[in-house]
Amino acid sequence: MKLIYRLAVRLCLVLLPIMALWVWLFYASMVDEINDEVDDALEDYSELIVIRMMAGQELPGLNDGSNNSYSITPVDERYVASRPMIDYRDAEVYIPEKKETEPARMLTTIFRDDAGQFYELRVSTPSFEKDDLLRTAAYWAVFLYLFLLLTVLGLTLLVFQRNLRPLYVLLRWLDDYHPGTGNRPVPNDTTIAEFRRLNVAAQEALDRSEALHEQQKQFIGNASHELQTPLAVLGARLEWLLDGPDVNERQAGEIIQMQRTLSHIVRLNRTLLLLTKIDNNQFPENSDVDIAALVREQAELCGEIYASRGLVCSPALPGSFTVRMNESLASVLVTNLVKNAYLHSEPGTRIDIRIEGRMLTVSNEGGEALDGERIFERFYQGSKKEGSTGLGLALVRAVANYYALEVGYRFENGRHVFSVTWP
Repeated sequence: MKLIYRLAVRLCLVLLPIMALWVWLFYASMVDEINDEVDDALEDYSELIVIRMMAGQELPGLNDGSNNSYSITPVDERYVASRPMIDYRDAEVYIPEKKETEPARMLTTIFRDDAGQFYELRVSTPSFEKDDLLRTAAYWAVFLYLFLLLTVLGLTLLVFQRNLRPLYVLLRWLDDYHPGTGNRPVPNDTTIAEFRRLNVAAQEALDRSEALHEQQKQFIGNASHELQTPLAVLGARLEWLLDGPDVNERQAGEIIQMQRTLSHIVRLNRTLLLLTKIDNNQFPENSDVDIAALVREQAELCGEIYASRGLVCSPALPGSFTVRMNESLASVLVTNLVKNAYLHSEPGTRIDIRIEGRMLTVSNEGGEALDGERIFERFYQGSKKEGSTGLGLALVRAVANYYALEVGYRFENGRHVFSVTWP
């Protein structure tokens, strides 16, 4: 998830409890303020009733046009001792005119007349539905939350998008960067100090990487020259010894074994150098390559080499399948896939090679399922075969990674299936 979207999500989560707390505080303060105003009115009304009763004047009528109602009840001293003198509370009051019960605010006060008789005065007035108020407050809070959320997110995304633009420019540059291909300098046209420092640090790191890459290329070239020459000389001397007049049959057998070992070392050295060159992006030249033609050529060649094993190959290929690749690497990819199938197939079995859409599939019979997570590792071999270096499928993976191809392995119906898909 992008930083800006993660920030937006967290901002939503932070605003939610803040808005919930705000709604609760707003509701509580509103209820407290309304109750305070109602309590003041009830207090004035109860004071009027007490004054009139103490003065022997006529009390207000119960239906005098106001919403207030009251009742006066004589009480004894024991009751007075167990009750507060003044008490405000919420209650439910029956309204005869409406024949229903409604919420009300009630004031209960206890007073004593001149004769020493205690009375309990209950004064009430219709109040508001707190549930309705809470629902209304919650409704408008949700509306306000969504409005604030959209506003804040919009402004945040706009501000971050503009201020993080240098970072996105650097990321796009890094996506296009390839070692050893003459890349343009890191863009650094921002006025933000932190991003300028980041760009400078990135340029310095990439300069060091380019220097190390160039040193590695020189080492590979030197290693290729220094190793191949003595190996070639050693091979020539073994040939000279084998052709000597004083070599007996036992010595000749030993020399032939030495030649086979030397040949394996030569192939291994060339393959490792090729893998290193692929990893170092030393194949920049691309052209249109017909994969179908390469598959036909390699299938015919391997069919001749392994003719004694009775293998049957039935390629199902289109007329052509052209991709944009380095021709040498395309040949490496196809050759190693086809050769691997011929090398590891049981004698007399069938090899299927087909191209469907943009996928090349090579399948063969032989042995049990291999470890799909390790099959493309260097020197991993499910079963050791003479003439195999253990690097063929590693070369396939290296070429696939070089061109962002999808390479896969599966075992189904007793067959090993290798596939390469071009995007």
